[in-house]
Amino acid sequence: MTERLNPAARADKYGRRTNRTHSPVRAASVPYLSVMLASALPILVIAGSGPLIPPLGFLLLICWRIVSPGFFPPWAGALLGAFDDLFSGQPFGSAILLWSLAMLVFEFVEARFPWRGFWHDWLAAGLAATLYLVAALFLSGAAPGGHLILAIVPQILLTVLLYPLAVRLVAGLDLFRLARVKVID
Repeated sequence: MTERLNPAARADKYGRRTNRTHSPVRAASVPYLSVMLASALPILVIAGSGPLIPPLGFLLLICWRIVSPGFFPPWAGALLGAFDDLFSGQPFGSAILLWSLAMLVFEFVEARFPWRGFWHDWLAAGLAATLYLVAALFLSGAAPGGHLILAIVPQILLTVLLYPLAVRLVAGLDLFRLARVKVID
């Protein structure tokens, strides 16, 4: 009704909305490519004497799961975990198992508690990242001990503190993913 009264009401920042739609390729590929790039990113950093780089791929996977709950199917953790295992240095299969379990747990939590706030999401992501890092430590084959747990405390803290920045990045990527592009027929 308003378009007939005011033709400019259908205009957006690109002009008229005709010939503009979402790109299905971009909408489907941006989340997967961002998680894969985040999994490969820590190999560019110079290795230190202890673990400090957070698991960026896992963090982005959790952020995508929180920002767009229905996008990733529960089995996507296995595929993206296999890609992460190629770059993380962990035994092959550890990220497949842990990422799949995390996706299933978040699927259960989403079904059980559909209304959450930012603080709940931060708590859930921090708890998931902490459990992931501790489980990855034990799955790595290292002799378990208190000194190893203390060694990953800075990595856990950095991962939990990076969550708000990762959510902002994922929200920006989600806007880019769903941006309208010109379609030429």
